[in-house]
Amino acid sequence: MITEYVADGGRLVVQPGLGASGARIVWIDLLDPDRDEEARVEQQLGINVPTREDMEEIEISSRLFSEDGALFMTAILPSQADGDDPELLPVTFVLSKDTLVTIRYHRPRAFETFPARAAKVSMGCDTGEGVLVALLEAIVDRLADILEHDGREIDGISRRIFRKSEEKVMKGADLQDVIEAIGRKGDLTSNIRDSLVTLERVAGFLGQQTLQKKSPRDLRERIKTLSRDIRSLADHASFLSQKITFLLDATLGLINIEQNAIIKIFSVAAVVFLPPTLIASIYGMNFEHMPELEWLLGYPFAIGLMIVSAILPFVYFKRRGWL
Repeated sequence: MITEYVADGGRLVVQPGLGASGARIVWIDLLDPDRDEEARVEQQLGINVPTREDMEEIEISSRLFSEDGALFMTAILPSQADGDDPELLPVTFVLSKDTLVTIRYHRPRAFETFPARAAKVSMGCDTGEGVLVALLEAIVDRLADILEHDGREIDGISRRIFRKSEEKVMKGADLQDVIEAIGRKGDLTSNIRDSLVTLERVAGFLGQQTLQKKSPRDLRERIKTLSRDIRSLADHASFLSQKITFLLDATLGLINIEQNAIIKIFSVAAVVFLPPTLIASIYGMNFEHMPELEWLLGYPFAIGLMIVSAILPFVYFKRRGWL
């Protein structure tokens, strides 16, 4: 699907069909394009539209390059990031002369919210460069929202783990749920960090190119600010990753404590029942001469001795605080 936008006083206006209005196009958005749509854009702008296979190349040189005066920049962006299983796919930005072309095969939310906002408010979208910078700013704002939401949920997991002692202590099933939640948050944070790394490369590459082309000063300043925002978000994502690692270690520690408590119960039970077992074993021997066998109080005496021998270790453990 092809969507084209023209500039109107710094705002974006959608135009039906490629080049239908005859106005100067500042942004062409290709969503899951077929070969005919790619050919139409290539003929319109004189560029080679990268294929999906080209966009998925992992080499930096394949993601950021200049060809025939056009800049090609590819970043990994998430979609469906409101849940814990976002879809990460590459998005290519092509800046050809004064027109921005975006090629994507998924629906990052920024590509839906940015055009709606740019249609109402002037965001400096008079040129392709201006549209690209404003779009990147919207993408970074969206990633910031995802990290903020992610951080709140991580705080909720932390409160769940480190609840007060008088509250209900988590058991095995609860701890398993917590570990699964931590794992999902770890994957999400890692994906956002990967996306921010690619965006930082795009911003650095774009900043160098605009400096060489001597683009307007305010545009270059916006790119510098964008780079700083991306670095700060990357630092925040690293902080969240460290917190997730800490929460995972704490949860595993709680599991070890719970297992040790269970083992301690069996150990104490074994020690408590060891003396009575010893006494019962002695009186279970088949010796002919055992005075207690002919004693009228022999049986109650043996039972009482076993009870006392079980109570004494229990009292001792209790006094030492081992129970």
